[in-house]
Amino acid sequence: MWEYVRRAAFSVVALFLISFLVFCLTHVVPGSPASVVLDPDTPEEEILEWERDHNLHLPVITQYKIWLVNTLNGDLGESVITERDLAGELAYSIPITVEWVGLSFLLAVVLGLPLGIISALKPGSWVDHIARVIAITGISVPDYWVALMLVAFVAVGLGWFPAGGFVPLSSGLGPHLSALVLPVLTLGLHYMAVLSRYTRASMLEALSQDYVRTARAMGLPPWQVWLYALKNALPPVVNVGAMSFGFSFAHALFIEYVFGIAGLSLALLNAIHELDYPMIQVTVLVITSIFILANLAADLANLALNPKLRQSR
Repeated sequence: MWEYVRRAAFSVVALFLISFLVFCLTHVVPGSPASVVLDPDTPEEEILEWERDHNLHLPVITQYKIWLVNTLNGDLGESVITERDLAGELAYSIPITVEWVGLSFLLAVVLGLPLGIISALKPGSWVDHIARVIAITGISVPDYWVALMLVAFVAVGLGWFPAGGFVPLSSGLGPHLSALVLPVLTLGLHYMAVLSRYTRASMLEALSQDYVRTARAMGLPPWQVWLYALKNALPPVVNVGAMSFGFSFAHALFIEYVFGIAGLSLALLNAIHELDYPMIQVTVLVITSIFILANLAADLANLALNPKLRQSR
């Protein structure tokens, strides 16, 4: 158990290091937020005064210290572009992205794991070949292209679902879910392909182990042998799934842009375009935290799946 405490502590340190690196990188980008907020003909004196009001005239290290102290005290600050409270912006955008990304990942797990297991149990069969084609296509084709094709043919051509936007749950369950179908499919199909391939490879490796041959020689039913193999095949898949869930928020950036979903990833993209330093920093911090928490959850899941890990702690 101390190993997991150590990993949690390391994750906190990594979070601070990443926040510092992102803070430094955003401040070395040429240009100033003043060029977005102020009129192009604004005198130089007023631009310098605006930057002083937002502490942009200070060294980067000093700015980071101020930001870090304020963040640890629960003050996320304001956007330098819109002057809106960042805590309120996140409270609105985070649930949107977490909901549709979570549904996408659930779809990927529900479809990817059975597809990978069946492919491993019947290698070389027509099911395996179809699964391989689906997986290669899902991994190779860019998400934004899939999103554009779904908009063109399914939304505009067939008119089955909205072409974009986000409908809150308060407007009705039907319209709410209908607006989520295409973005969920876009991201879900990609990670379904990833999980199915890893599940197949891990399951095939487990089925080739000595304990599986021994179990078969002892006359155990096939389903019981498969269950033992699956339990031993799952830890690598859990690790890949945790990393995929973290990376999905990066993929969500392009998908939210195509479908016009005002979520966390689109807020990050807009902040990058507008050089909104506080918004960039806090959104990257949130996404990094989600990635770290997903990997910690994978460690706990592996602890539950593997008794040897529990005995060694």
